[in-house]
Amino acid sequence: MTTTLAPILATAPGAGSASSDRVGDTRASHVTCYHCGAPLDGAAALHAKMAGESRDFCCAGCQTIAMTLHASGMGHVYDGPIAFARPIDGEARTEAEAAWATYDLPVMRERFVRTRKDGAEEVSLTLAGMRCAACVWLIERALTRVPGVCEAIVNYATERVRVVSDAGAVRLADLFAAIADVGYEAWPDQPSTRRAAEARERRHLLIRLGVATLGMMQVMMYAWPVYLHSGSIPVDQVMLMQWASLVLTTPVVLFSAGPIFRNAWRQVRHAHVGMDVPVALGIGAAFAASVAATVRGHGETYFDSVTMFVAFLLAARYLELRARQSATSGTEALVRQLPATCRRIADGAEATQTIPVAALQAGDCVEVRAGEILPADGVIERGTTEIDESLLSGESVPQPRGIGAMVLAGSYNVASAIRLRVHRVGAQTRLAAIVELLERALTDKPHMAELADRVAGRFVMVLLGWAVLTALAWWWIDPDRMFAVTVAVLVVSCPCALSLATPSALAAASGALARRGVLVTRGHAIESLAGVTDVLLDKTGTLTQGHLHLLSIETFDDPDAQQCLALACALEQAENHPIAQSLRAAAAQGRVQAVVVSDVLNVPGQGVRARLQMQDIRLGTQAFAAQAFSGQPPRAAAYLSGEPAEDAPPVACTAIWLGRDGRPLARFILADTPRADAAACLDALRAQGLRLHLVSGDAPETVRWWAARLGIAHAVGGASPEDKRAYVRALQAGGARVLAVGDGINDAPLLAQAQVSIAIGTGAPLAQAGADAILTQPRLPAIGEAVSIGRRTLRVVRQNLGWAFAYNAVSIPLATLGWLSPLEAGIGMSLSSLLVALNAWRLSRVA
Repeated sequence: MTTTLAPILATAPGAGSASSDRVGDTRASHVTCYHCGAPLDGAAALHAKMAGESRDFCCAGCQTIAMTLHASGMGHVYDGPIAFARPIDGEARTEAEAAWATYDLPVMRERFVRTRKDGAEEVSLTLAGMRCAACVWLIERALTRVPGVCEAIVNYATERVRVVSDAGAVRLADLFAAIADVGYEAWPDQPSTRRAAEARERRHLLIRLGVATLGMMQVMMYAWPVYLHSGSIPVDQVMLMQWASLVLTTPVVLFSAGPIFRNAWRQVRHAHVGMDVPVALGIGAAFAASVAATVRGHGETYFDSVTMFVAFLLAARYLELRARQSATSGTEALVRQLPATCRRIADGAEATQTIPVAALQAGDCVEVRAGEILPADGVIERGTTEIDESLLSGESVPQPRGIGAMVLAGSYNVASAIRLRVHRVGAQTRLAAIVELLERALTDKPHMAELADRVAGRFVMVLLGWAVLTALAWWWIDPDRMFAVTVAVLVVSCPCALSLATPSALAAASGALARRGVLVTRGHAIESLAGVTDVLLDKTGTLTQGHLHLLSIETFDDPDAQQCLALACALEQAENHPIAQSLRAAAAQGRVQAVVVSDVLNVPGQGVRARLQMQDIRLGTQAFAAQAFSGQPPRAAAYLSGEPAEDAPPVACTAIWLGRDGRPLARFILADTPRADAAACLDALRAQGLRLHLVSGDAPETVRWWAARLGIAHAVGGASPEDKRAYVRALQAGGARVLAVGDGINDAPLLAQAQVSIAIGTGAPLAQAGADAILTQPRLPAIGEAVSIGRRTLRVVRQNLGWAFAYNAVSIPLATLGWLSPLEAGIGMSLSSLLVALNAWRLSRVA
């Protein structure tokens, strides 16, 4: 948040009725500052009565400003819709309102408005016309004044706003009107209009930059002769060059710098200062003084400084714009994956019909040829191919897929034509879930960004006060230099670098993580990852595959292992539990011939029995299968008697027994297996100095066995969801900052308690996951990469803030002492902003 523009004075006459006192605020966290909107969160706050109502303030500055505004008759700033800086009236307003109304048609609301689990409605809007953090405050304040709006969060880096409202209480047209009333444009966030708006913004800025650059070069041609040959050029020729410079500088100021002046005036009218105010003051003052000197025929002119400053400033802003758009292009890249049309096949027919993808329904059958994009989530019914899911999962190598395989919308069919049975379409697809999570992350405002906005706003106020003191001091020291020094102070400062330092780095880091398959869904995730000290991992489905695999078949009395597997599959053919699935999978992989049995009987908790050629067949626990055994081979007898055996299965394995007509046939060893990249992931986390913890609901001895196998020192087994949460709390009580990694569903309390969490999940339910980030592919090393990028992002943010503070700490005193000209100040300010943007851009180029 930034600080408003108003005299920081004692209470004006007429304001004496406003009383204030400081008390410990113990109210709910939704209480915010009446002036700046900052959450009070139970901190000590100031309270004052204004217009007969008690108001809350975060500091004495906000309280004094509000009291001054009320005393000056400007209390309407807080009361209703904020006045529009560039009014829309007449036919233009009528046309705009008609266009806004179309978005409230049911078909349009269904497309753009999402209903949350708590019943509230949420919509994302793209904004145009934002220039600095002050714009954020104006837009958020205008939207929260709309009846029914619960929350409005503007992200300056992405130029988007997320609005949460009561169900059915707010029309989209009301939101557009509220934003227009404070001088900005908005439309529903959709890739096509967003790309067009971004292209239009780049084009307009490039044109303004071109005019400013051309003007700068032409004016410098007239300025350099005067600098190099001062006193030797006739006065009439000097005057001619000054008039020519005036003509060339005018379009630079009015056209190229026009948006800067309009935005500064909007900020002043709404009593809220941003970075464009000192910039506009510097440009305007230097140009006005130069015009006056040219008309009078004597005095200093600064046309070269003005044009060069505007050109360098617009160049820096253009590069910032490109960096911001590049860093936040992940959503558009995903959505552009979907084709506009597809080939639907009618049931019982072979002919195809081309229809819009929007007309697809679950259960339809479509044909996807080689080189085409899959239009929906579904299962392959015919054909085998290779599928490229790089944009969805980050996996760069196409994966083989055959009949029965689930494939996802947005994937690229590489090899051959397939027939697909549609399971999920539109908003139910995994692609839509990922896009929704991305949008939520891009509109979340991290704590670091909020702090940077507040610092930048207060910095502007301090700068304006400093400029006034500088002018007064130089009026006493050397009145002839007062103007040039004051302009240099206004121009050289760099509040924009402070505002850009954090959001530009976070946006670039989000893009880098998305390319690695880590989808950030909460704004604070990246900064929280940077401070992690402990990583707490679930076992099943996180470090392991999450389902049983057949490791080995131990046969007795030399029967054939394949025959034993076929017999076991025959017994389990009607079952669907994990053991049955793993046996059938092993049989399918080994192409085992089927066996037919009869009189199959499932004995709950023990196993399955059946008849084969009048023989009793049993498959199940050791005790259940032992009932079929009479004389056993020695090795089988050792197992059955409980005597230790050298090749006894490890505690983490499951053993089931097969017997036939009084003789043991085989023992099947099944176990969950670790993910192929689990060891690499854990090694990477240890290399970063993180402490690892394994917490699972499995039996304690099983968890200890897995911990020893994976090299994890701290392990807890038999843990309920409440136990896992308590374990995290105990770590946090000892000063640990915990990263929790789980499946996002069973580990919900664990993920919610940790400072930051990553869920490993697939499918559309991702949209309901409560994690701060989602691992969109089963590639565990991405967890270590996320922590590394988080730490690198924090370093870049600190570098940017350090540079911004150091630059201002050095440049402002130099300008105050008169050692920097306005021209040098303008170059320094532009290069400072550019350096901050490019330093953040490095994060998006992480390999």
